[in-house]
Amino acid sequence: MLLAVSLAATATLVSCSDDSPPEPAGRTDVGRPLQLRDGALQGPACTPGPQGGTALFVTDRCVDPTLNQPFVDRDEKQDITDPATDVTVRVRHIHGGFTGTRATFSLYFPERYQGRFFHSTYPTLSTDEAAPNTVAFAVSSGAYVVSTNNAGGLPGAGDIAGYRVNAAAAKFSRAVAAQVYDDPARPRGYIYGASGGAYQTIGALENTEGVWDGGVPMVPGTPNAIPSSMTTQLLALRVLKPVFPQIVDAMEPGGSGDPYAGLNEEQRAVLREATRIGFPLRGWWDHENMTGGAFFAVGGGVRVLDPGYVDDFWSKPGYAGTDPASSAGAARVRHEAEVTARADDAGVAARPALRDVQGTPTIPAAPPGRLTLGAAPAGELAGADLVVLSGAAAGKTVPLGDVEGNTITFGTGADRAVTDTIRPGDRLRLDNSWIIALQYYQRHQVPAPGEYGWDQFRGPDGTPLYPQRPLLVGPTFAQAASGAVPTGTFHGKMIMLGSLLDTEAFPWPADWYRRAAQTHLGSGLDGSYRLWFMDNAGHVPPRDAAAETHIVRYLSELQQALLYLDDWVTHGTAPPASTSYEVDGETQIHVPAGADERRGVQPVVDVRVTEVDDREIRPAARADARAGRPVTLDVTAELPPGAGEIVRVEWDFDGTGAYAERPEIDPADGTVRLTATHTFDRAGTYFPVARVTARRAGAGDSPYGLVQNLARARVVVR
Repeated sequence: MLLAVSLAATATLVSCSDDSPPEPAGRTDVGRPLQLRDGALQGPACTPGPQGGTALFVTDRCVDPTLNQPFVDRDEKQDITDPATDVTVRVRHIHGGFTGTRATFSLYFPERYQGRFFHSTYPTLSTDEAAPNTVAFAVSSGAYVVSTNNAGGLPGAGDIAGYRVNAAAAKFSRAVAAQVYDDPARPRGYIYGASGGAYQTIGALENTEGVWDGGVPMVPGTPNAIPSSMTTQLLALRVLKPVFPQIVDAMEPGGSGDPYAGLNEEQRAVLREATRIGFPLRGWWDHENMTGGAFFAVGGGVRVLDPGYVDDFWSKPGYAGTDPASSAGAARVRHEAEVTARADDAGVAARPALRDVQGTPTIPAAPPGRLTLGAAPAGELAGADLVVLSGAAAGKTVPLGDVEGNTITFGTGADRAVTDTIRPGDRLRLDNSWIIALQYYQRHQVPAPGEYGWDQFRGPDGTPLYPQRPLLVGPTFAQAASGAVPTGTFHGKMIMLGSLLDTEAFPWPADWYRRAAQTHLGSGLDGSYRLWFMDNAGHVPPRDAAAETHIVRYLSELQQALLYLDDWVTHGTAPPASTSYEVDGETQIHVPAGADERRGVQPVVDVRVTEVDDREIRPAARADARAGRPVTLDVTAELPPGAGEIVRVEWDFDGTGAYAERPEIDPADGTVRLTATHTFDRAGTYFPVARVTARRAGAGDSPYGLVQNLARARVVVR
């Protein structure tokens, strides 16, 4: 059964800006059942786009030949609560899919809406259920929500997963909205996503027209980022492990500022390699929790695409595996042993499943069970393979899990058809040859000029310094995620969000895309594009409260961006200007110290020690103090012009992230200067933190769109 409603309509002008005309009262769900009829959607079939290639170009008037029979199988009222804000909204949830495919969608309609929808995406999503905060924010903003399962998500969904399922659902949602609200006016739509979702958002805006009016890609990568940004991190984690404390200390407030001091030749070279490919130097604060980002979700794909790499790495000149000066050879482990015992803990996985941003498993949990070996291995085996040499599973390879002495477990994604057959008496090899080899993969994946993080691997004449693989795998992964390789030729309007402490995709890819868009749009770039960098923000949200003394979340900046974007589309009200920044010769992004010069929407925060033991000192990022004596710190916070007002300042003095001290701010405006005095009772090194929160002007008491930044100082107590 199909909903028969025209997909072509005229947009209603609605806005949320204080400077815009008053909003209309909005439309109300009329409560009537959807009128359905059999048959496929009518219209010309979508064809490849004007830029050539095979990617389908989807417009508001053509029909995707694979996704041409939408159906609705559920129409119900739901109450959804956002646990982060305790906001509960009531929605009309309409669920359906596309006949003949695995693609499904969920549409969440508020009782009243203001003519717009928000559409979140991520490529490995295998559920169409939208996150509660996604729904609560949208409904609170007068928008309905579109959410799809990407036809089951990557890697199995194929060509339609990049942007085509999202486009078909977005177009069909307009037909449904017309009946829900008895309103033929075309809703405005905005797609957004982080990381892999940024690839999808860019793919959606570059390969469609008239489907969405704009989008917000967050923490994007370049076309060649996967897996090089991940493998670079893995190399640094191994080589720099013994010197990370001094690297981190150098980059903390009051540090030397020289992370290379005291490093040996290989350590300096690897740190410089990671830095020049874009890893932010201040991001190493979290090295103990880094595992290569999403590498273990894509590493298997590299091995499929380039199966001969591991043998070449360990046997041919030009690779670190044959370089006697490299630590690669010493790090290689190929430990053979016999299984002497097996213990099965039914239902208890050694390692949990890998999950997407919605919490849906994308790689299965590790099979339960432990194996005891006749001889314990030595060396680093994180990410290694478990190769079965004899027994029923001889010749098979599965991921190795944890190693404790002579006891091992299976890794995430290991095939139970293999692991269940391993028995005492079987011989195994614990082998890290692949993971060590892949740590250097970025050197052998040099793209065309333009993706400048790889320029370090070119000689003066522009030719690569290292042997290059027969396939550049990065664009293959980018195309799988987004449906086509990003080019900068997007349609509609875009606000791109980058994080200056992004340790997985790195900050500079946002600049790469801005340059690509500039080539496409020329002098018209500012009329369609913004790039806002968030200082002290990472690739993913802080993992716990203590991490919130180092980084802030960028979700609220996204929420502001969506509202600014709709204002821009609806009334032509330009959003705050792009962040001003520079890229240095080491591929590091630098932003101005002042809010007026930096721009964007994030407050600029500075913390200085001004008094020690009731004695004034020259304001400094570091100070020495005595235990039990007061230390006074000043915080200055400023918002860029037109970015709103500061609503909260919080202090954390012990590194727990509790932020127990919240001085009053009266009145709230774009500049705040406050003083705090604290006594440290014990000797040690402390990093007091001030976190500042701001909101758009006129946002009221909404818990959404609260953009943050923080600043740290160092106090050494003796």
